[in-house]
Formats: sequence, C-alpha cells, structure tokens
Amino acid sequence: MSYLTEFAARQLLGECGLALPRAHLARTEAQAQQHAKKIGYPVVLKLMSRDILHKSDAGGVKVVQNRPELSAAFSQILKNAKKYNPSARIDGILVEEQLSGMELVIGAKKDAQFGHVIVFGIGGVFVELMKDISIRLVPISRNDAKAMIGEIKGHKMLLGYRGKKPVNLAAVQDALLSVSKMVAKHPEIHELDINPLFADERGVIVGDARIALG
Repeated sequence: MSYLTEFAARQLLGECGLALPRAHLARTEAQAQQHAKKIGYPVVLKLMSRDILHKSDAGGVKVVQNRPELSAAFSQILKNAKKYNPSARIDGILVEEQLSGMELVIGAKKDAQFGHVIVFGIGGVFVELMKDISIRLVPISRNDAKAMIGEIKGHKMLLGYRGKKPVNLAAVQDALLSVSKMVAKHPEIHELDINPLFADERGVIVGDARIALG
C-alpha cells in the first residue's frame, strides 16, 4: 500500500469538486515566506512526506502569525521530521490558510467483500474519542447522505447551538456524494480520510486529507 502526500491528495479532491483552502507547496523558506505573504497571516505550515503519515505526531504542523514565527517554524519542522524518521523523503512544506468552523470527518475504505464503504461523523481531535459515525456502502444517494448526517449523535450540533449558525447541510451532503463518486471512479483508492472537514453556514472546506492506494 502506498500513501499520497496531502499535496497530491488535494489534487484528487479538487477534481471531485471539494472546496480546498488556499495553499502552496514551498521547498525553501524563501518560498514559504512568499506564499504566506500572498495568502495572508496566520497560516498553517504542514510537512509533506509520503514517509510520515501522521504529521502532527512528528511535529510537522505549526500555525504561525508572522514572518519571524514562520522562519523559526519552517526550520523546526524539518528538524522534527529528520528526528522522527531520518530516512523520510521530504517533498516540501505546505503553506495553507488557517480555517475555522465545525470539524467533521468523511472517510472511505475498501472492504474485501463489499467494496468501498463511506463514513461520516464528528471530526477533529475527538474522532477517535467519540466514535460517533454513520456508514454506508458506495455509491450513495442524496437520501443516503441526509440519513448519514441525521444518524450521528452529534447531528444537533450541526443545526446551530449556543448562538452559532446552523451548518450548511446541503454542502455536507454534496461533499459526501462527491467522495462517494470519487472512490467509485478510482477503485485503486484503498483508504481516504478527510479530517477535519470544516463546515459552517457558508459551506464546507477540506482541512486535512490522507489517501492510501492499494
């Protein structure tokens, strides 16, 4: 099984119609500074390496507020990567706009017997703790997408709470349908994980993604 870097995964996700944050791959600190200036601070720096799947565990993700912070963070991420896996191939560092919104997760996995299944739930750092998910076989219909959203225990959070506006549920449904079509079109995808998928009243946008081929 081989893993795509997030930068490569973004290309597939963009092709299937999912909204992506502004981001550019930097191979040098000077490039990172240029990209950050274009995007506007704060930005998120993310290590891009097919040999380091869990960027956060390796100290490969940092939020920076200005040029001096970016300079220090860029260097530190590379040091952290070498310490974590000295033989890791480094493709660069992704400079990405900082996002906000409710954190959801959309995943897909190929089952040996049934083919691809698609998963939806509350995302972010709580995904493993809450285990609040719904599952369907691919392909799904819009009615399936609606049902998946309604089945999770945290679905009321999507309807607005503590003064927050309701999430754009139609956009969440569209994202589920897009992922369903994507894995059906690309049978070589063994696993897909979009976590977090940021959602608010305007729509949804991919925060982080991982794709495994096999």
